[in-house]
Amino acid sequence: MRTSSRFGLAGGVAAALLSSLLLTAPATAAPAPAPAPVTASAARAASYGEICYSALPSQAYDTLRLIAAGGPFPYRQDGSVFQNREGVLPSRTLGYYHEYTVRTPGSSTRGARRIVTGTAYREDYYTADHYATFDLIDRTC
Repeated sequence: MRTSSRFGLAGGVAAALLSSLLLTAPATAAPAPAPAPVTASAARAASYGEICYSALPSQAYDTLRLIAAGGPFPYRQDGSVFQNREGVLPSRTLGYYHEYTVRTPGSSTRGARRIVTGTAYREDYYTADHYATFDLIDRTC
């Protein structure tokens, strides 16, 4: 059996298959789903821990109040983008996390304590050791 195509029968079958795929492929990709909120149970399964709001040092409450009020912040670095270079927190796009200083009594510098916030959800993390470890702040306890 001869075909009129110069590629023969195999070429015709391949062209039909390609045509079928092109006709059934979606025209646009579906939008990526929004990141899921972090829950206390998810925190236990991740590489960070959990801390009760009531267990935070008193200076952390001051920082959280300033964050809620939008400032003014005591350090120029407060509110800057936290890049998550350590990879301890869930992976998000650059700009998702922001960091704020938690004052350390007696320290002449910013110290090691920070609160890192996630922008899409009420997601606040506390670190007392300059990003080595994090605890998701649980406001229900």
